[in-house]
Amino acid sequence: MWFASGETSWIPLYVFLLFVLISYYKKQSWSLIFPIILLIIMSDQLASGVIKPLTERLRPSHQPGLEPLLHFVNSYQGGTYGFVSSHACNFFALVTYLSMATAKRILWLPYLLFPIAALVTYSRVYLGVHYPSDVLVAAILGIFIGWVISKLYNRLNQAIQTKASTNKISA
Repeated sequence: MWFASGETSWIPLYVFLLFVLISYYKKQSWSLIFPIILLIIMSDQLASGVIKPLTERLRPSHQPGLEPLLHFVNSYQGGTYGFVSSHACNFFALVTYLSMATAKRILWLPYLLFPIAALVTYSRVYLGVHYPSDVLVAAILGIFIGWVISKLYNRLNQAIQTKASTNKISA
């Protein structure tokens, strides 16, 4: 489970996703990849920069009396506050966005990515750094953020294509 929560553990997946997006979308892939930057900033800052400081809910690993009951891997206990899980929020936002934005071309992608997001989410509870509600609410929030960004991407992409076809007709 330590592997599933590691920040650098998923670099091969990100490289693979980049390769897949470029393979399927060629030059258009960058218009698909750019919103991911916005998405990760939005989901991470909302979870870590807004919700955690507002709720100040201690992680199980920092809750007095719970520590002896928990299993810590590599002595990792996370930061002080855990509601909501940034890992879960970020992964579910990314997975939802990519699944929706590529739905017409890469049909198999959600079947690969959603189990990975679930594994990452479960690993946070297993490591004792989140309550189940921390990751559940974060997953819902991430799905919502991914949905919003994919809708914005689709709307912007349609507007660009409409303008391009209008320019071809008038030229």
